[in-house]
Amino acid sequence: MTEDTAESGDESLAETFWAVASRLRRQAREALAPWDVTPSQARALGVLGRHGEVRPGTLAEHLRIAPRSATEVVDDLQARGLVERRPDPADRRATLVALTAEGTRISAAIRAARRAEADRFFGHLPDADRSELTRILRTLRG
Repeated sequence: MTEDTAESGDESLAETFWAVASRLRRQAREALAPWDVTPSQARALGVLGRHGEVRPGTLAEHLRIAPRSATEVVDDLQARGLVERRPDPADRRATLVALTAEGTRISAAIRAARRAEADRFFGHLPDADRSELTRILRTLRG
């Protein structure tokens, strides 16, 4: 595909992608507003919801952020009563991060809101297009 065939009018594939990504980020922030959490905090809650209690370094790896940044996210979530730090029974020098009951509730609510938002955002696409877009995005994600 040449650059000319990849373009629709004056907008390139990359420009179109970034415009869609920007719209998704804006909608994600709006969807998180009822819980007053940042996207990073929501992602951390999601990781803990899927994986259970983990060490802070493992959380950082899942979030693809620096350990120091993960510590800040955990600190903020702990201050809000959404996560707690516990000693690791397998290594008393280590700490685990786990959702509290409130963190579990909010994590589930955020997951449901994101699913509903994705359904609204992608819902107008035919099933075949949704499947193809999923395949393409998974390929690009690597």
